[in-house]
This record gives sequence, structure tokens and C-alpha cells, in this order.
Amino acid sequence: MKISVEPKRKLPQRNQTVYKVYERVREALFALPTYFRSDTSIEGILATDIFTLNAAFGATIEDQVVSTLNQMREVWDPDEQFMYYRFIRQPQTFPDVLLKKNTSEIDERDSEILLGIELKSWYLLAKEGEPSFRFQVTPAACAKQDLIVVIPWALNNVISGYPKIFSPYVELAKYAAEYRNYWWKYIRQTKSNTEIVSPQNVSPYPQKSDKISDDPIYDRGNNFGRFARTGIMDNYLEIAKRESLCGIGAKHWLNFFKIFQEERDEESINVELKKLRALITGTNRENESDLMDAVEKILSAVDTLLNQNRTT
Repeated sequence: MKISVEPKRKLPQRNQTVYKVYERVREALFALPTYFRSDTSIEGILATDIFTLNAAFGATIEDQVVSTLNQMREVWDPDEQFMYYRFIRQPQTFPDVLLKKNTSEIDERDSEILLGIELKSWYLLAKEGEPSFRFQVTPAACAKQDLIVVIPWALNNVISGYPKIFSPYVELAKYAAEYRNYWWKYIRQTKSNTEIVSPQNVSPYPQKSDKISDDPIYDRGNNFGRFARTGIMDNYLEIAKRESLCGIGAKHWLNFFKIFQEERDEESINVELKKLRALITGTNRENESDLMDAVEKILSAVDTLLNQNRTT
């Protein structure tokens, strides 16, 4: 029988400067949806292509999130203690984002780093129904204050418009890496070898060329590091799928778009549409006016999708 002690979150000491930075950056991350604005406008998405948006625009969303954080200095640096610091994205290594001092030095490792963020965007209507990214970084590569952050997003008009982000998932990166390994070795149901080989001589804020990924002895399905599958995000995902898009919960939109992905005929689509409308009616009886607005919006959007499918 596999028995081990589940890892625990370990924060920086409260008297350390990095702890204050960690707390304030967390506050800024949860305030992001209020501050976030995007100039990217998307039109003409086919119903069958709706699931592909994160692959096409995920990096753009992440860039815009970093830009927004830099514009939120009054949230994470209200006392102007870190005027010479800014968030900088480095997508080719871990972590994706650094809060570091501006420097003209050639050697990037000479610059002072306060905190790192492994930043991932998650399109709420992605067909997997959960973030699909892999997180394989070894715990030793994570400083205590480093974070892993997942930003859910969707278009403000569901099939068109500007990207809109929602409350993020925020977790300590070191704890996340330790829990991932704990799940792989002691929780996951398997009879295969569950041992993991970790790289040696690893420290936080590695260079691009450093080997920092944990490597399982046996992983036939190539599933190691599939972060959402560990269950660590389950409660958050359930809440995130309730987010409202044009008055309708994201999970209902997701279920509806799967119909198009399965290439059903128009009659089948109309049957599912009636089911969706009944579901919406059954869950929104308290405010009839809001209900009608929501139904009109979803019907208009669906008509657009049906027309697009007929002409492609």
C-alpha cells in the first residue's frame, strides 16, 4: 500500500520583503478582471472553430495580462517601494513572468528578482472543459513566493468581440509541483512504476538551458504534468464554469458548442437548443426580465452560428 505525507503550502516568512510583495501581487491578480482591457477584437468565428481560440490567442492574452499588471502598480506597490521593478515576460523558460528590477546589464541573472509567475491562459469554452497545459517543473526550481496562475477568458459576446478575463486560479508554484508529484506517486490509480527522477543542482530562476523538469520512470500515455488532472483545481473549475457569458453560464455554452464539434445535423442542433432554453428558463425564474434578455442574446448568437455552418 502506497503511503506518504501530503505536501503542505510553505509561505515566505512574514517579516521578509518578499512576503509583502507576494501578498500584494496576489491581490493584484485577483483584481485583474476589473483592470483588464484588450484592443484585440475577434469576429466571424465558426461554430466548429470555437474550441481553437486558446491556441490562436492564448499568448496574446498572456502578454496583455502582463501589461495590465504593470499598469496596476498602485495595487501591488502602493508605497512605491519598488519603483524600479516591473513584470517582464520570458515565455521560453520558467517562470513565464518575472517581477524584476530594470537593468542594462548583459547578464540577466545579475538583476534582482522579487517573484516569478508561471502564467497560463485558459479559454473557458475549450472542449476539454479544463486547462490542458503541462506543468513539469521540479519543486527546487520554485522560490517560496513564486506562483502558478491560470487566467480563464472568453469573448465578451461569446462568438465575437473582445477578450474578457475572469477570476484567476492562483497557487504557490512549489506546492503545485510537490502536489503533482505526490498525486503521480501516491494517489493515481496504477500498477505501473510511479517513481520520478528529478534534476540535480536546481535553484530558482534558472536559465533557459538548465534542465529543470521532473521525469517519470514510466509514462506511456504522456500524461505526467497534466496539471488539471491531479484534482488540485477541481473546486476552482466548478466555480469558473458558472461564470456568466451573455447571461448564460459558461458550462451551458460549452455543452452547446460540442454539438457543432460533433457535426450533428440542424434538426439535432434545434433539439439541443430547446433543451438548453428549457434549462435556462428553469434556472432563472426569479427575474423574468433578465431571463428574456439572456434568451434573446443566446438565440441571436445561435442563429448566427447556424447561418455560418450553412455557408461553410
